[in-house]
Amino acid sequence: MKNRPLKGIIPPLVTPLLDSDTLDVDGLERLIEHVIAGGVHGLFILGTTGEAQSLSYRLRAELIERTCRQLRGRLPVLVGVSDTSLAESKALACKAADCGAGAVVSAPPFYYAPAQPELMHFYTHLAQTLPLPLFLYNMPSHTKVSFAPATVRWLSDNKNIIGIKDSSANGVYFQQVCYALRDVEGFSLLVGPEEMLAETVLLGGHGGVTGGANIFPALYVELYSAAMAKDFVRILPLQQKVMQVSKLLYNVGRYGSSYLKGVKSALSVKGICSDVLASPFEHFYEKEREQIRASLEILNFEPSKASSRASIK
Repeated sequence: MKNRPLKGIIPPLVTPLLDSDTLDVDGLERLIEHVIAGGVHGLFILGTTGEAQSLSYRLRAELIERTCRQLRGRLPVLVGVSDTSLAESKALACKAADCGAGAVVSAPPFYYAPAQPELMHFYTHLAQTLPLPLFLYNMPSHTKVSFAPATVRWLSDNKNIIGIKDSSANGVYFQQVCYALRDVEGFSLLVGPEEMLAETVLLGGHGGVTGGANIFPALYVELYSAAMAKDFVRILPLQQKVMQVSKLLYNVGRYGSSYLKGVKSALSVKGICSDVLASPFEHFYEKEREQIRASLEILNFEPSKASSRASIK
């Protein structure tokens, strides 16, 4: 996959649940077909939006199996293997490889914050033990450490490390990473916060791992396509719609989990999958759910035209 960076919109799929340890299988099938119909370029499961750290290893394995089986190679699948245990990360990666996934994604070990030399050592060792290519996952709000741009550049020389997903929401940091890798071919630079998608692509990034694409996949595909084409007439209204999604759906209630509650509630209102969250979190109550329902009526995005997928093989 090196020399042909992964590009486009790769939704970080929610994990549809019936309870904390039971997959909503029908909901998962509907969700996958929903985002594919929206023109996305790949899928990322078991990330932050997928509540990976709250799920049992048994359920994670089931999710990998069912997702890959349903896709049947139609799109690449990225699988989150973040863990404080190297052995558990490897076990998940082996499961992903056996099921036909294309790559794995790993955030730094959390709890004790590693220093940059320790990150270099950890990921060098991890990449050597995995059966699939590896994406770095920069998520400092959850892991208490950020990959220094120089660390990313050093790790990019490893043939098994093929990209980074940056969820720092720090535009200056992302541009520093882009600059550090300006002479590196085939290394994917993906951004998490969807509010930064257009500027990221315009300034050299390759796409977005955008949570809102669970709900409105075509919106983010259109914005990505407009940014790739530098079509500023199209970018502005699409960016405004993305900001409207963020304002109306991700900030309901006073919860640290409001974003995730909002995404799952919206999917439930649309009849795609259940809104159950893994313990210790709970779904929205009826008053908040009605607020989400009203917001969806306001948003009601319809794509203006089909957007072609970028090649990411």
